[in-house]
Amino acid sequence: MTTPAAPASSSTPARTPWEVGSPARLLAAALVCGAAVLLFAVHVRPLGYVPLVAGIALGLAVDRALGRDLALIGTGMAIISAISLEADLSDAGMVRFTVALSLAVLVPWALSRFVFGQRTITFPVGTGRRWTRAQWVYLVVVVVVGYLLLPFYFIGSGAYRNWPPVSGAEEIGRLFVGVNAVGLWDELFFVCTVFALLRAHFGLWAANLLQATVFVSFLWELGYREWGPLLTVPFALVQGWIFARSTSLPYVVAVHLLFDLVVFGVLVHAHHPDLLDVFVTAPG
Repeated sequence: MTTPAAPASSSTPARTPWEVGSPARLLAAALVCGAAVLLFAVHVRPLGYVPLVAGIALGLAVDRALGRDLALIGTGMAIISAISLEADLSDAGMVRFTVALSLAVLVPWALSRFVFGQRTITFPVGTGRRWTRAQWVYLVVVVVVGYLLLPFYFIGSGAYRNWPPVSGAEEIGRLFVGVNAVGLWDELFFVCTVFALLRAHFGLWAANLLQATVFVSFLWELGYREWGPLLTVPFALVQGWIFARSTSLPYVVAVHLLFDLVVFGVLVHAHHPDLLDVFVTAPG
């Protein structure tokens, strides 16, 4: 799935798509981002912090600026790892998610802006550019693709069981808020923070693959398991590419929340087949 968009921001260094600088620089970033697999997907803690710290140390040794930015990414990851990412719609669970995920964005942003005096992490809302016709068409494509694929994935694989069953209007409302809040946060952290910091040192696709490693590992612990990575890997890569092209936070958020709207509908239907019975690809 592709969508043409406005040219990338002029503030992004001109690099070839796969530029990494040196093997040591790439290894440092790979250690930090790869630690997400251990911290979130495999859930091996505290062992998962070993490559995280090693990557930051190597980054500082080969390029102080790289090591500093990897430390910002690692700080956010460490904050996230302080809680379980399994879906929890209780009051305590939602507060825990709100506090931890908010800090994972705010702490790296504050350190970058006020301690290191840099503006790499930004949340571009007012770009001054209208969305193109192709971008509007892509929003429709996202909904159609989600409508066709997500019921088959969640219900066919049983992945919907990774989310708590919801009963009654209040719990369904909590699920709606939770799914959309995490979707918004995904773009603030994985794209505006992790991807932006990596783009300061690597080419587009090198940085994009690194951020996707963290993104998909997080989604795995959140509940997108079984063969979910076949969906989440392309989604993470496309979101990074769209952001690099458009530099528009509202657009990548719109894409994500439309997709998550379908996720919400499928989860409700999966737990209660009599509700939202509109998915033609839902098994059985």
